[in-house]
Amino acid sequence: MTDLPKVATVQTSSDDPIVLIVDDDPSMRRALTNLFQSVGLKVEAFGSAAEIMEAKPPAVPSCLVLDIRLPGSSGFDLQSDLAKANIHTPIIFITGHGDIPMTVRAMKSGAIDFLTKPVRDQDMLDAVQAAIERDRKRRNAEESVAGVRSRFEALSARQRDILALVASGLMNKQVAAELGLAEITVKIYRGQIMRKMGAKSLADLVRMVEALGISRPGGKVQT
Repeated sequence: MTDLPKVATVQTSSDDPIVLIVDDDPSMRRALTNLFQSVGLKVEAFGSAAEIMEAKPPAVPSCLVLDIRLPGSSGFDLQSDLAKANIHTPIIFITGHGDIPMTVRAMKSGAIDFLTKPVRDQDMLDAVQAAIERDRKRRNAEESVAGVRSRFEALSARQRDILALVASGLMNKQVAAELGLAEITVKIYRGQIMRKMGAKSLADLVRMVEALGISRPGGKVQT
C-alpha cells in the first residue's frame, strides 16, 4: 500500500503496540492512521484481506480495525481465516451498513467491538485501547505458560510421575506407596521438582499443572 506511511510520527520503540487497519477506502485508512498516530500508536494499513494475510503477524500487543465490506473476502471471511491460522489478534469491526444481526454475528465470532461509521474518535480510541490491553494480557499469559511448559519438559520421567501424583493431592507417603519408593526418596524428588518448576508452594505447583492442561490418567502425566 502506498497511500499511507507505516511509521508513526511520534517516538516509538520496537515493543510498542500496533494497530492494524483493513479498509478499502483510502480516505478512511488515512483518517484512522492519523487518529492512532496522534496518540502515539504504531499503525499498519491495508486495503484488502489478501494484503494483510500476506503480512507477518505482529510480535507485540496489537488489534485489528476491520471493515466488514471489503473487495474479495469480507471482514467476516478474514476473521474466520485468521482464526484458522491460529492468529488471535483482537478485532474491532467497523461498517457503514451495520444492523443487529451483523453485530450479533461479529460479537459471537469473537470481535471486541462493532462500530458504525461515522465513528466518534473517542469511541474508536477507547475500543482500540481495550483491545490492545486484552491482547497484552493474552500474550503475557501465553508466555507464562510457555515458561512453565519448558520447565516441565526439563523434568525426568520419574519427576513427572511424582509431580502428577503430588498435584492430584496425594501425600508423600501415598506417592511412595504408589510408586514403590521410600518416603524419603519422594521427599527428595519433590524438592527437586519444586526447584525446577520454580514453585514457591504446593498450591503454586498445582496451578502450574492446571495451566498446562495436563491430564493424569492412572497417575501418569500425559501431555
